[in-house]
Amino acid sequence: MTFRGFLKEKWLFLTCQTVMIAAVSILLFGLNFNISGIVFIGICWLLAMLVPLLWEYFKKRSYYKKLYDSLEKLDKKHLLVSVLEPPDFIEGEILYDVLSQTKKAMNDEVAAYRHLNEDYHDYVETWIHEIKIPISCIDLVCENNKNDVTNSIQEELVRIDRYVEQTLYYVRSLNVEKDYFVRKLSLEQIVKSAVKKYAKQLIVCNIQLQFDGLEKTVYGDSKWLDFILGQLISNSIKYKSDAPTLLFWAEENKDSVLLHVQDNGIGIPDSDINRVFDKGFTGQNGRNFTKSTGIGLYLCKQLCNKMYLNLYADSQADIGTTMTIVFPKDSLTSFREDK
Repeated sequence: MTFRGFLKEKWLFLTCQTVMIAAVSILLFGLNFNISGIVFIGICWLLAMLVPLLWEYFKKRSYYKKLYDSLEKLDKKHLLVSVLEPPDFIEGEILYDVLSQTKKAMNDEVAAYRHLNEDYHDYVETWIHEIKIPISCIDLVCENNKNDVTNSIQEELVRIDRYVEQTLYYVRSLNVEKDYFVRKLSLEQIVKSAVKKYAKQLIVCNIQLQFDGLEKTVYGDSKWLDFILGQLISNSIKYKSDAPTLLFWAEENKDSVLLHVQDNGIGIPDSDINRVFDKGFTGQNGRNFTKSTGIGLYLCKQLCNKMYLNLYADSQADIGTTMTIVFPKDSLTSFREDK
């Protein structure tokens, strides 16, 4: 709020006052009033006019400056009215009331949206759990009637089950509080449990497994880590080389434990490496070698973020890819275990 802008808003008042001072001065001069008296009256009139204007200007400028400063500091701008004090001038009171009503209306809309969103997520989770029943039944029928056809069906069932699981974790990543339990874990047990689920595919693809230095303790959610490792293993299978190997190795430093999942597959082009965790990004490999949704690594990154872990990729085309999960050793670990 500039002083020039304030005076511009008061132009009618200032014009009327100026005309009145001039008219009174002319009248007093015509009545042979003393010049010094006329000047004194004019000065008093000007002071009586300007002092209230200056007081009003500085009061409003102070309030609007606080308003803009508060707005600048807030991450969530809609909470502005919550940090403001009610003003003591009429325009500010109107503005404060409008902001309060706007905030209330927005909070009502957000509450309604959250309710609908929760209902939708509950439905999706229920549907996923229900669809797993016929998947399991079909798998059992195939297991009891082994032939080439049922083997092919089982292979497709595995893919369906992975996509269903991916959908489930996508929904859960948006509602962390419903399925989030961080505790102390054995890194070796987590890795070998994830590998066991992909044993059949790893054997069929003749992938050589290696484990090194996994005797470490980390903090995380066991189910989420199992899903993340499953996605990394699945990608190594999708983009394998002719003589595939998959190495799980860990190292520990002062601040963290690092788990590396390293393969010798087709690798990731340099142009794609910085975008592999973007939602929906499939990249050159996803288009050329296999159908990809671009959701798997995105979900892995999101779930790691929820657990205060880091996930990054290092790769060279035609040489291989290393995915690294960083488990920090900080003061939060005791809090996470208690949680």
